[in-house]
Amino acid sequence: MRTENEMYDLILGIAKSDVRIKAVYMNGSRTNEKVPKDIFQDYDIVYVVEDTKSFIEDKDWINLFGEIFYMQYPDENPYYPSDKKNSYGWLMQFADGIRIDLRVQSIDYALQHIQDDKLCKILLDKESILPEIEAATDCQYWVKEPTEEQYLAVCNEFWWCTNNIAKGLWREEIPYVQDMTNHVVRAQLITMLNWKVGILTEWSVSTGKSSKYLYKWLSDEEWQMFMATYFDANIDNAWKSVLGMCELFSIAAQFVGKKLGWEYNEKEGKAARAFLEYVHQLPRNR
Repeated sequence: MRTENEMYDLILGIAKSDVRIKAVYMNGSRTNEKVPKDIFQDYDIVYVVEDTKSFIEDKDWINLFGEIFYMQYPDENPYYPSDKKNSYGWLMQFADGIRIDLRVQSIDYALQHIQDDKLCKILLDKESILPEIEAATDCQYWVKEPTEEQYLAVCNEFWWCTNNIAKGLWREEIPYVQDMTNHVVRAQLITMLNWKVGILTEWSVSTGKSSKYLYKWLSDEEWQMFMATYFDANIDNAWKSVLGMCELFSIAAQFVGKKLGWEYNEKEGKAARAFLEYVHQLPRNR
């Protein structure tokens, strides 16, 4: 696998030798000093260019970056909007393990959007066309303090939708249960855990994409409880995980409510938990 220095030399070397490329900037985890460094971090690179068209039409120029194992053209996907004239990308996985998410942007587009993501670092500006920007920071991704209405809505959504999980488990509809758990109920749990982290850190940290760094601020016991909420296709395991999820949510929601001065609806939580346990012991109709 090529080293970081080798990759920067390559990325900047290509830009310096191509008169069409006016500037280079980078987004993503490699600009964030708080993120643990490892060999699989992507290189999220933007080339600011006079015109995107020539880059799009030339199917071979990206081979300058190395042997491509497989790749994706996100702007060719009919399910996603694109503005090829101003912004076009290549997601490239190379044979040696390196990945580059490369995008070419028109000068006007770059000037309008370079500061959309505060995790941004200018690597090259041949003609000083880019504005001066602040040092890269993840502040826009910090956990945000909720309103009381948001807090109560998350609590209600969590407990209400456990009703659907209960019915799905009783019917042994694992695809539905997994979908309802992972995309609806777990989302509320993660939100509540993030708020707890926000309180503990005075709203000054990001827990990362998909909240993957929650473990940094949760206790070992809480983290293990959270990990135990992920279950397989076994019905008994699913029940155990869901009930454990309820316990963890209740603990976190009470903590957040108390710290922010709001009343946690304990009656709602107990009623929803009671319904889960009622359905759990019901015999199946076969």
